[in-house]
Amino acid sequence: MKNILKIDNIEKYYGNRSSLTKAISGISFLVDRGEFVAIMGASGSGKTTLLNLISTIDKVTSGHIYVAGEDITKLRGNSLNKFRREELGFIFQDFNLLDTLTAYENIALALSIQNVGAKEIDQRIKKVAKELDIYDILKKYPYQLSGGQKQRVASARAIITDPKLILADEPTGALDSKSSKMLLERFNYLNQELEATILMVTHDAFTASYASRVIFIKDGKIFNEINRGDKKRSEFFDQIIEVVTMLGGDLSDAL
Repeated sequence: MKNILKIDNIEKYYGNRSSLTKAISGISFLVDRGEFVAIMGASGSGKTTLLNLISTIDKVTSGHIYVAGEDITKLRGNSLNKFRREELGFIFQDFNLLDTLTAYENIALALSIQNVGAKEIDQRIKKVAKELDIYDILKKYPYQLSGGQKQRVASARAIITDPKLILADEPTGALDSKSSKMLLERFNYLNQELEATILMVTHDAFTASYASRVIFIKDGKIFNEINRGDKKRSEFFDQIIEVVTMLGGDLSDAL
């Protein structure tokens, strides 16, 4: 299976010579096309920094990041903007929906920026809305939606452009348990039925158990990695808890 993401020995430092902090230390891994990978770690472990580097929000100090074979650490200006707009999909904890736009308009915005025609926009939105079970709320504004509905609208916006990689930052962090489960089941649908490649940062073992692979980060380095394989989700959850327990003092932060 062809890899869609290649992290090649990246490092990230903050500060200056007199006060230098190493947030990421020599991390390397691959994500294959169609994989659903979770990144777990305690607060301050480097998992969010890692996501920021992959999303090009931040820049690596050294090393390289490749998306579909392209070294994105070398992109600048318009090339970087084009990459973010066309190749990445973002799903944030706080939804990042525009309050003055309906759900339909929020989703359409990503396509409008790409100069997609109105007829095609309408067709694509209706298709993804049915897949994510939000067809009946497309005319509503964010303030009229529940947290789970907002997150599914945000998910639709992320996948509508058919990005090579979907990045999710604590996507269930602002949701109740019922909404979280519904969203994660939709993530599974996106991954298994639509073959979306998802990289998700989470501190929650239940959320991570929906992924096919979990990478654990500690002190800016990869601590461990486990694959679900043919295990039931409940069995994979137990395995995740075992690894989290191995993190020792980080247990209270990682769950």
